[in-house]
Amino acid sequence: MESAGVELMRPGGGIGSAGLITLPGGRFRMGTDDKDGFPGDHEGPVREVTVELFAIDAYAVSNARFAEFVDATGYQTDAEKFGWTYVFAKFVPGELRKRSPRPQQTPWWCGAVGAYWREPEGPGSTVEDRWDHPVVHVSWHDAVAYCQWAGRRLSTEAEWEYAARGGQDQARYPWGDELTPNGEHRCNIWQGKFPVRNTEEDGYAGTAPVDAFQPNG
Repeated sequence: MESAGVELMRPGGGIGSAGLITLPGGRFRMGTDDKDGFPGDHEGPVREVTVELFAIDAYAVSNARFAEFVDATGYQTDAEKFGWTYVFAKFVPGELRKRSPRPQQTPWWCGAVGAYWREPEGPGSTVEDRWDHPVVHVSWHDAVAYCQWAGRRLSTEAEWEYAARGGQDQARYPWGDELTPNGEHRCNIWQGKFPVRNTEEDGYAGTAPVDAFQPNG
């Protein structure tokens, strides 16, 4: 679940008392024409977009924060209502993996019965050792419900990209074009041959704590 932004009518920057970072907004080049982009996801063409002053959470919404929302409201996610959700095949236990259907075009996803945010790899799995990891298996409806409870709103796609770029113009990563400058891992990303082998050189096979890496610009 990405950060949830809310507009604040004050100038300047920095992290506020509610954990929000205020950004001044402005005009930036959104999207990409890179050969590794996905035209089907409307990642291109590059176009100039203007965003107004807004604020955004410093971190992605963690399991702990989502649990506060669920405990306070009794909310049930869409995955719980449907009774299943997609889980990356590598993380699904053997028996469940065997009986889980897979999309033809993306067979690395398993439709795992019983998986939801609190049992992310299916029945018997847990987030007890991952309270500081980002919540997963959350739909748009779930995210909006969380925001309403928290007194916020979802950021727009343009706002999120503006924040995620960290002040860089069309760089491949929020810090530049090199994945590991000076051998330093700055994000949690698949490394190896997808989807069969992840070398985990960045230290994580799946999700990472929301504050595991340094913030962008």
